[in-house]
Amino acid sequence: MELKGKKIIILIENMYNEFEYWYPYYRLKEAGAEVVTAGTGSRQYTSKSGLPAKADADAKNLTAADFDGIVIPGGYAPDLMRRNPDMVRLVKDTFDAGKIVAAICHAGWMLASAKILANRRVTSFFAIKDDLIHAGADWTDAEVVIDGNLITSRTPDDLPAFMKAVIAALAG
Repeated sequence: MELKGKKIIILIENMYNEFEYWYPYYRLKEAGAEVVTAGTGSRQYTSKSGLPAKADADAKNLTAADFDGIVIPGGYAPDLMRRNPDMVRLVKDTFDAGKIVAAICHAGWMLASAKILANRRVTSFFAIKDDLIHAGADWTDAEVVIDGNLITSRTPDDLPAFMKAVIAALAG
């Protein structure tokens, strides 16, 4: 229970990658964290393959000060998430507060929209490499990259290394 007393946001939107949402969700709970799923206004969302997930809260009603970190799953959901100013604000505020921001796969799009990539070393799904470089990041191909309070990974295959890094960072 290394995360007992920790409170973590996981963002959700339609077209999320079910592995990149559910694996972190249950690993964080297993480690003792309180997990709050934040959406863009709906109560229910659907993954790329049709798997449902429910939001506990609307991102517009949350503040970074109340949480220890945020996890952003991939899939095509980040392209929808970054259109929501409240979600982008939540990511930026969490990062600016020095709290853990963890993004996997296409979630790098949210990092770019939050304007937190300048001079940061990251990884992502290879297809958005150019987007992250254009946002000022130093992109590398690795299963997990930790740069201060920013943790990134490439694909569902990297989830074990990604969540080990996330849990270790949150545990302090």
